[in-house]
Amino acid sequence: MFGGLEGMLFGGPIRPFDMQLRCFSAPFFSRADSEKINDLNHGGKILLPPSALDSLVRLNIEYPMMFKINSVNEANLFTHCGVLEFLAEEGRCYLPSWVRDFVRITYSSLPSATYAKFKPQSTDFLAISNPRAMLEVELRKFACLTKGDIIAVQYNDQLLEFLVMEVKPGNAVAIIECDMNVEFDAPEGYVEPSSSTETASNSKVVFLSSTSYYSSVI
Repeated sequence: MFGGLEGMLFGGPIRPFDMQLRCFSAPFFSRADSEKINDLNHGGKILLPPSALDSLVRLNIEYPMMFKINSVNEANLFTHCGVLEFLAEEGRCYLPSWVRDFVRITYSSLPSATYAKFKPQSTDFLAISNPRAMLEVELRKFACLTKGDIIAVQYNDQLLEFLVMEVKPGNAVAIIECDMNVEFDAPEGYVEPSSSTETASNSKVVFLSSTSYYSSVI
């Protein structure tokens, strides 16, 4: 199925896709089970109606599909998402809880990410023994990142939020099948330890400064 679809998507110049839909949070989707609700609320992908797919395959858009989601009331308020499935009722879309204020969707072609910097919004982040591995797993639920977003991931029944401080090579990037260097800023509310405090060698967290203390590649 995807081989034929990709042939249609790459067959010519990209034409614009622009759709306005009535937006709902995941629990309002009549066919949603607890797993799908969790994937929607704690990820960066949306549900669109089948008519959106029909339009997209005629427009020679690139795969994987990325979308810019705008507020119709504030032109400068926007983010980017991927698509989970095309199962929404016609005229509707279902968004993660952190995105549902946006209501206008346009197709967007994004560069592959090479770098991202995150700021944990809680010191609970410091209790994670392997932050790199946790983030690598949870970011699979996302298709792209936009500078300024606060994304939410679930870890051991705990909701962790991260501010996307910086991404490269642009202000919005695709993170599917990419080699991305990751850096964490100090968590919100974090107090830097004194120089006499030693960091556990097995924590895999290296304190570089008060603002930038961990880096890796995922």
